[in-house]
Amino acid sequence: MDDAMHADAAPAAAGATLESWDVARIMRAIPHRYPFLLVDRVVEVQRGVSAVGIKNVSINEHYFQGHFPAMAVMPGVLIIESMAQTAAVLVVATLGPEAEGKLVYFMTVENAKFRKPVVPGDQMRVHVRKERHRVNIWKFSAEAKVDGKVVAEATYSAMILDR
Repeated sequence: MDDAMHADAAPAAAGATLESWDVARIMRAIPHRYPFLLVDRVVEVQRGVSAVGIKNVSINEHYFQGHFPAMAVMPGVLIIESMAQTAAVLVVATLGPEAEGKLVYFMTVENAKFRKPVVPGDQMRVHVRKERHRVNIWKFSAEAKVDGKVVAEATYSAMILDR
């Protein structure tokens, strides 16, 4: 592998904007895999502050077989999970390579609102902002957008633990 692929592996200064992360880099950072990896790319990471993830929603997603066959809609809980996975990338970017592969456990989900259905063909952009961080507890706020319009939002907290 060339050094350019690992350029974002070392933590940058707090608040620094890092290069985008492709799916291979995301999979080095978080333990999620198909069919539960719900972030295809992270296009912006501002260390210790925020991240923007992309989920390309395809009719080939396994959950559309049952949710709902006549009117395919991405389940709201999976939109929230996409937010959490984007936040997990932000945590790894903030803490550095020693945080890669750690588990992120939901503790709370608050004020979740779903404004518009997410359907096959949509590109969902997940905007995550760190609200607080104390020891291994992190709190985030997030919005999911399609075509610049908010489709979902939530505030949530998570605990970061070793495997």
